[in-house]
Amino acid sequence: MANSPNPPWKTAWVVGASTGIGRDLAIKLAQLGVEVAVSSRSAEKLQELSKEYENIEAFELDVTDSGSVANTHQRIIENFGSIDLAVLNAGVWHPMTVAEFDVERCRQSMDVNHGGITNALQALLPGMLSRNAGHIALVASVAGYRGLPKALAYAPSKAAVISLAEVLKLELETTDIDVSLINPGFVKTPMTSVNEFPMPYIISSDDAAERILKGLKRRKFEIAFPWQLVWSLKFLRILPYSLYFPLARRLTHGS
Repeated sequence: MANSPNPPWKTAWVVGASTGIGRDLAIKLAQLGVEVAVSSRSAEKLQELSKEYENIEAFELDVTDSGSVANTHQRIIENFGSIDLAVLNAGVWHPMTVAEFDVERCRQSMDVNHGGITNALQALLPGMLSRNAGHIALVASVAGYRGLPKALAYAPSKAAVISLAEVLKLELETTDIDVSLINPGFVKTPMTSVNEFPMPYIISSDDAAERILKGLKRRKFEIAFPWQLVWSLKFLRILPYSLYFPLARRLTHGS
């Protein structure tokens, strides 16, 4: 149960914790008694969290700066001793069609959504490998399953995260380090508030955080939700292109 008084971690680092899923997950971890380090570029929002919960500590961070990530990781280790759970959740979303193609936004999406995770992994892995312990959760999206309209920048960056998580899982199979891949569907957050298209099966960030926490406690590899959207997209994922493109066009017509 997600509300169990005995969580499997004593310490956690939630990257991308100023709003949305990351914020709600950090709160749920803190309510379980976990010592939580929260990071993002928004120092003010992080400080609000740390004032509300005595076991949440704020660390301002730019995930695209590998030096900043390394320094922040070192400060957390000095304060907490070790990091049992790392949730790598920093992300950006820019709706983009071919007519709106913007290479800078494409680069930003890759730098934050994928590069931010690799910067964190570079800091985290040596210590976890040395201790042969830890749990790393990478936040991707169901948008990374296959190419979808209006996601020219976002979908490729999340597909890269999915592939990274799969490789990481295989590489760490012989260790006691757990790897989780989190693939949410549509979640009500400031990031999705800009969307001007239908978002089927959308859920609250609190609901999303609860589902993630349950999956993490069960040490699941993939934590994906809601099931209606997940299985629809997984079905599309296994189709050959000759079937996928006509069906995808039909399903997303007018999106």
